[in-house]
Amino acid sequence: YHLDSRVPLVMQVGHYLVEGGGKRLRPLLCLLAARATGYDGDKHIPLAAIIEMLHTATLIHDDVVDESDLRRGRATVNSAWNNATAVLVGDFLISRAFQLILDLETPAISRLIADSTLVIAEGEVMQLINKRDPETPEQRYMDVIRGKTAQLFVTAAEGGAILGNPEHRQAMHDFAMHFGAAFQIIDDVLDYESSAA
Repeated sequence: YHLDSRVPLVMQVGHYLVEGGGKRLRPLLCLLAARATGYDGDKHIPLAAIIEMLHTATLIHDDVVDESDLRRGRATVNSAWNNATAVLVGDFLISRAFQLILDLETPAISRLIADSTLVIAEGEVMQLINKRDPETPEQRYMDVIRGKTAQLFVTAAEGGAILGNPEHRQAMHDFAMHFGAAFQIIDDVLDYESSAA
C-alpha cells in the first residue's frame, strides 16, 4: 500500500519495480540490526520499507544518468517508459519515503535519513565527476563508494540500532560501512571483469 497513488502510471511503474525483485539486503540489514539490538516492536518494518524505497529511487535515477537499458536482466524504467517518467517516479518514491519517516515519530531516525540522503546525493555527484577518469585516486574512489553505496547500508543498520539500543549505533555504523564498501567493490570488480571479457 506504500506505493498507492491516485496517478495510475505511478502505480504501474511501482508494481513493475516490485516485481523486478532484487536481493533486498538493505531492508534485511535494517530488520536484523533492530532485532540484534533488542528491539521488539514493529517500527523496523516500515523503516525497512523506507530504506528500500530510497534505494530503489537511487537506482532509477542512476539508470537515467548512466543511460542504462537493463537492470537485473529487465528493462530499466527509463528504457521501458522514458527518462521523465523514471525521474518523476523516483521522486515519488523519495517523497513517499519521507511521509513514512514522519509516521515513525522518531527524530533520531528522521535526522539519520535526512543526513544520509545528502551524503548519497553527494556520492552520486562525485561518481559523475570521476566517470571515465582512469587517474581517479583510490581515496576518491573509496569516498564515492562510501557515499553512494555504503551510506544506505549504514542508514539501515543505524536505524535498526536507534530502535533497538542506541548504545550499539556506532558498532552498527562501522559494520555497515565496511559491509557496504565491500559490496560495492565486489560489484565493481564483477562489472569490470564482465566488460573486459
